[in-house]
Amino acid sequence: MEAPCVRVPRERGEATRQALAEAGALEETLRIDATEEWVYIPIDPEASLPTTDPVVTRELEPRSRQTLPEDVFGEPFTYERLGTIALLDEDDTDRAERMARALMESSLPIVSVLNRSSKVAGTYRVREWELLAGETTETVHKEFGYEFCLDVTDVYFSPRLATERHRVISQVDGDEHVFDMFAGVGPFVIPMTDRGAAGVGVDVNPAAIPYLEKNAVRNDVADRLEAINDDVRDVAPAYADWADRIVMNLPHTADAFLDVATTLASTRCTLHYYDIQSDEDPFTPGEMAIRRVFEPAYEVAVLNRRVVRSYAPHEVNVCLDVDVRAG
Repeated sequence: MEAPCVRVPRERGEATRQALAEAGALEETLRIDATEEWVYIPIDPEASLPTTDPVVTRELEPRSRQTLPEDVFGEPFTYERLGTIALLDEDDTDRAERMARALMESSLPIVSVLNRSSKVAGTYRVREWELLAGETTETVHKEFGYEFCLDVTDVYFSPRLATERHRVISQVDGDEHVFDMFAGVGPFVIPMTDRGAAGVGVDVNPAAIPYLEKNAVRNDVADRLEAINDDVRDVAPAYADWADRIVMNLPHTADAFLDVATTLASTRCTLHYYDIQSDEDPFTPGEMAIRRVFEPAYEVAVLNRRVVRSYAPHEVNVCLDVDVRAG
């Protein structure tokens, strides 16, 4: 199975493994993998890491023989974990119900199983779900030492983006002003403020903001984070020239908010711009859109071009890390 790992040089492998184990961050149900140059040590994404080595995703073999869902079902199948909820994407109703029973009867701490019944859609980017087992659609998801309470039927949240969020969050300095234009329940802006930054999280979904506020308290950052339920277009004038870092995680339509980002950006600002494009040319459309809006008032330099994940056949979810400086 794919799992987050710390990648370290072979000569530091054992020392890093011991440090992770002592910190309670070692995922002991998976085998450590290695190449001639690197060691890949599986980590618990719920734990704080005692190392700054890069976190990557890698296919690893299970080490323990706990009762896994595939043991009950009779063959491996795909599911996602979101806290104590398991998420399926299965069109065959009978097969989905058997999967749900297998998940509930396994050793995993699963209390509910949901099956996708629609795509992400609408202004609030939520999807419809069918509750196959259990009674609740609310859970607490833990990620790299942070806790996020949410109801999957009311808000958008993807556990698949944990490693990408960690990559971006790790770039934040303590004296920054960070602005999350589409904050949801806070998986970007809460850890950023925990690193010492002043944060503003905006979301148009009225269901997201109570969770964002609750999660700010849960993660001890409520004194440094302002949560706002509104259209970011209406909020931006009050924070003109304020932001040193802006998260624009609204794939498909982030380009429509670049003019808002120019209002928010200080004289030097880093954008994390998320996009979905053809895998033949995934970065050029976003880069050109940013340049059209920011230049010539700002100098634009692309710091990093990253494919985050496959989104659909011949389409990829990408991130552009971009430095903009007022001329």
